[in-house]
Amino acid sequence: MQYIEVEKKYMVPDAEALKTKLRDLGAKPSEPTRQVDAYYNAPHRDFLAPEAISEWLRIRTEERGSSINYKRWFPVDEIIKTHADEFESKVDDVEAIRRLLQMLDFQPLVTVDKTREEWQLPNVEVVFDHVLNAGDFVEFEFKGDAETIDDATAQLDEFISSLNVELGEQIRRGYPHILLGREH
Repeated sequence: MQYIEVEKKYMVPDAEALKTKLRDLGAKPSEPTRQVDAYYNAPHRDFLAPEAISEWLRIRTEERGSSINYKRWFPVDEIIKTHADEFESKVDDVEAIRRLLQMLDFQPLVTVDKTREEWQLPNVEVVFDHVLNAGDFVEFEFKGDAETIDDATAQLDEFISSLNVELGEQIRRGYPHILLGREH
């Protein structure tokens, strides 16, 4: 399932309880890092036009390097998404990529400024995000082996359930949606 992302995101009312459980499972946190994600709209197709946004183009800048990322969620026309195609690559010269997008008439949409702490387990990556002007969140991303998206989703749900830690509301939209005031 290379290039496919299956993840679940929640508000996090008590990050320390969840971190304690992750430590008990043998996970260790990364050093928190600041990520600044600049999102762009395409000139040939308005990503914001559909009722349910299904794609983003992003440039990420952080201390450990920069990247460009395109993500398209499925089912495309549905409000609740199950997974995404995700294509990401490191970028050596982020300013060149910004200028390239500008010359091709890609327009800046929104910037997401967050602090991220990553926890790795064998089949799941857990990240804690503090997003400026949006709040605190936890994301669980499936990193194991699965034959299908449904299988990956079931394994992820089973892992989250096994934690026995109270999570907040499940968030079914990305940080750009939140900052742009979009429900879908």
